[in-house]
Amino acid sequence: MSVLDRWREFRRTQREALRASNHPHRDAPNGSSSVTDVLAEVLPGLRPSSQGGQSPGEAPAAVDGAGQGAGQGTGTSAPAVEELDTTGTEGAAAGASTRYGMAGRPLNRQSPFYMGFVGALGVLAALLLWHTLGRLTTVLTILVISFFLTLTLNPVVETLTRRGVKRGGAVAIVFAGLVVVFALLGVVVVPPVITQGGQLVAQAPDWLDQVLKSHWVQDLDQHYDLVDKIQSEFNKRITDSGFLGSVFGGVLGVGAAVVTGIFQAFTVLVLTLFLLASLPRVKQAAYAVVPASRRPRVVSLSEEIMRRTGSYAIGQVAVATVNAFCSWIMMTIVGIPYAAVLAVSVGFLGLVPMVGATLGASVVCLVAVFDEPRKMFIALAYYVIYQQIENYVVAPKVMQRTVSVPGAVTVVAALAGGTLLGVLGALLAIPVAAGLLLLYEEVLLPRQRRH
Repeated sequence: MSVLDRWREFRRTQREALRASNHPHRDAPNGSSSVTDVLAEVLPGLRPSSQGGQSPGEAPAAVDGAGQGAGQGTGTSAPAVEELDTTGTEGAAAGASTRYGMAGRPLNRQSPFYMGFVGALGVLAALLLWHTLGRLTTVLTILVISFFLTLTLNPVVETLTRRGVKRGGAVAIVFAGLVVVFALLGVVVVPPVITQGGQLVAQAPDWLDQVLKSHWVQDLDQHYDLVDKIQSEFNKRITDSGFLGSVFGGVLGVGAAVVTGIFQAFTVLVLTLFLLASLPRVKQAAYAVVPASRRPRVVSLSEEIMRRTGSYAIGQVAVATVNAFCSWIMMTIVGIPYAAVLAVSVGFLGLVPMVGATLGASVVCLVAVFDEPRKMFIALAYYVIYQQIENYVVAPKVMQRTVSVPGAVTVVAALAGGTLLGVLGALLAIPVAAGLLLLYEEVLLPRQRRH
């Protein structure tokens, strides 16, 4: 079909729609509806006289104080048309109907002006929503973190409630346990981490000198004068107050960042507490919006997605904790320095899917090679063996009831989440991808099979 034929078909469709929109409201003489018939249908107190309604050329009847209606047409008097009860608001409603007239024909929704106007409103609404979301990035991030923590802690709360503990008491027990765990970490882990972290920073210049004095760096220096350029640039940056201010934002900037971080962490904890306590009511309110015919299926799918998300978070924390503890034991036995700092780094990096464990092992091997190359080879051999045990023994046991996402989808999801929200996005990417895969398998594929 050519473009001209399509245009003619479009114009024909518009004309048919316009004719359909001009249809009369009722079947009446001469193709028009009678005011009396319409009022008699709308107002129960309206009783048409036996003489019939007005003619098409007559004006609407005016209602007098006694309820008698008399109309006057174009040059001739019309008989009494209607009688109104003078009780209540029916007379006022009749007067309003005759005063403001009948409703006009509906808008032609296929009109180019109508479609353009609605499209422009849609574009403006989308731009306003995008601008609003951009301004609320911090709030949305806090809300996402709180909801993710709520789904993480909810399985523990549900376990306690099944044992007869009320939900409020279960939430209090879980938060008390978290406070105890963080207090123990603060007493046992934080002091050596701070001490060894200071020593690690103090040792970094010596390691840099060792690298600069190595044979391969000396060879590069002879050809490209590399060492002098690196040292001069490093000294220039260190002594440049403007550079330090741009990096750290000054003392006030660092202080403001610390205060903001503490406030946001406190907000996340409080919001998580309230969400965890009121999660059943929140879910009930959300499910009430869904139509009753689809509600059971939506509830089952949503509960499964939330269960997988919470189980995945708990499993990921458990695997990262095992990795950190085993790494600390290995570094203590081998004699790699700064074992506590490196173990904490391995644990936090282990939370990042796919590449976190490899990054943690690389940091440990990098520190070990400066202390003694033999220790680096021992650490490398340990992590090669441990990764196999974790992938085939630890992770399947811990993650057997959580998500099941193909490797390619995991990599793409982690990269996309990391690009959008950094480390937080990488952490949330896997359960989100698992939820989308569940919807794909349970909703989209069955619908395609039916059609």
